[in-house]
Amino acid sequence: MCPAAIPWPLARIRQKGGKWVKAFAVEAEPGPANVVSNMFTLEWPPPSGIVQSFPEIDRANWFTLEEARGKMLTSETPLLVALEQAVPAR
Repeated sequence: MCPAAIPWPLARIRQKGGKWVKAFAVEAEPGPANVVSNMFTLEWPPPSGIVQSFPEIDRANWFTLEEARGKMLTSETPLLVALEQAVPAR
């Protein structure tokens, strides 16, 4: 996410497997180069005792809404509907 961008909440959905997903949108210059990931630590390889850091996001892409529908889980498509509804109002 672009550090200067202020996120606004879109929706909270429950995936088919039961996991909750809370989505936000930001207005920012498009481009995967503007995405910065958080890092997490994990013992790898297990059980080596070696703790390493890994990015939560390893790559980012921008898609049209139609392209995104083809790539997302069916249970996540309400997030795109929420985005479509939010954008004209901004």
